[in-house]
Amino acid sequence: MSDLPRKAVTRTAKLATLPLSFAGRATWGLGKRIGGRSAELVGNELQERTAEQLFSVFGELKGGAMKVGQALSVFESALPEAVAGPYRAALTKLQDAAPPLPTASVRAALAERIGEDWPDLFTEFDEKPAAAASIGQVHRAVWHDGREVAVKIQYPGAGEALLSDLTQLGRFARLLGPLIPGMDIKPLIEELRERVSEELDYALEAEAQRAYAAAFAGDPDVVVPDVVRQSDQVLITEWLDGVPLSRIIGDGTREERDRAGQLLARFLFSGTARTGLLHADAHPGNFRLVPVESRPMAEWRLGVMDFGAVSRLPEGLPPVIGRALRTTLDGRADEVYAHLCAEGFVRPDIDLDPVAVMDYLRPIIEPAAVEEFAFSREWLREQAGRIADPRSAAHQLGRQLNLPPSYLLIHRVTLSTIGVLCQLGATVRMRDELEAGLPGFADEGPFDERPLEDEPLEDEPRDEDAPGNEAGRA
Repeated sequence: MSDLPRKAVTRTAKLATLPLSFAGRATWGLGKRIGGRSAELVGNELQERTAEQLFSVFGELKGGAMKVGQALSVFESALPEAVAGPYRAALTKLQDAAPPLPTASVRAALAERIGEDWPDLFTEFDEKPAAAASIGQVHRAVWHDGREVAVKIQYPGAGEALLSDLTQLGRFARLLGPLIPGMDIKPLIEELRERVSEELDYALEAEAQRAYAAAFAGDPDVVVPDVVRQSDQVLITEWLDGVPLSRIIGDGTREERDRAGQLLARFLFSGTARTGLLHADAHPGNFRLVPVESRPMAEWRLGVMDFGAVSRLPEGLPPVIGRALRTTLDGRADEVYAHLCAEGFVRPDIDLDPVAVMDYLRPIIEPAAVEEFAFSREWLREQAGRIADPRSAAHQLGRQLNLPPSYLLIHRVTLSTIGVLCQLGATVRMRDELEAGLPGFADEGPFDERPLEDEPLEDEPRDEDAPGNEAGRA
């Protein structure tokens, strides 16, 4: 018996139930309202049912379906509060849990991939998975030398399942759009599809994890478990204890939230600067807050896992990102516009008002304009609503901006990190992290703090069909 529904027709049929069910529930809801129930009660029940089905289908299929679900889960903060609850509960589950493989399948996979004598490599092996995710699940064990280890086993048929899911989800990506207002889901699915082969290659993942572990060895703020052994579709690493960020999001203290948020922002920039690699899977299931014995919370470390999705940036993050951010904060509209044009964010055949572009960017980069910034779901909803509203000048301008392919993954990782910071509700000294780790940001000396002027954009009508790939929608 297959452990994942591997046949394309089977997976397609399951995924196709999502848009059909959305339509069916809408009809059901209309009937309930005709029958006298309030629109609010019916709406809440619809959202709960939809959220439950999303988790059921994405979690059962694993593969690309769950990968997309995990990517979407960090953006639940952008949902209107009236409907956020059910999605928050269901999608957040996808960050670190899914229906596991049967025990017999685990044993068979280990025998096939690391040898029939695999039990001799361990003094203990917990056959119940500690975590089950999109393309593999993790078991806790004790290596023969006494080290506690995490054994990640790739699901049989994961590659075929990933491609099947992402192809099918791409076909009705527009129907999933309303789940996360202001986010264009189709480019996200296309980008995930392009990275399938890397995600499945545990040799590449082991190489990336070793690089991170070496770069952060002895670091006071970040800990990365080292690789113990890697073979085809099995990766064994040191075990990492700690409090999952998903738990801190749910019931963490203010101190825990702020410490986790500060370190997450630090890792986003320092990790790439140190390793030439960008950790590209920024959802809470991949991070832990790790206590340091006899040390206060302010000295706890951020534990980082899962290096299957990385972008190779040997020179680090492009300095133009830091320069564009800095010149925007300094109010130098012409320089901001010149940077964006030079990097392809503005197409040669498009002519935009530099001041309008700068004013479009300013609210988004507000966290860097002040000494410390309180991230919140309310702030993210405000930004998503401003950009998603077709009547707004911000929406019209965003449609005319372009996102060059080389920046797509950087853009997604940054947005995902911001999504997690908003889930945490963390207060973060973001500008400190930019000055320390983002090339180009601190090139022009100390930052002269000034309040951002909240000047409204001119609400001139713009051409809805203007060229662009809707980069501003995210």
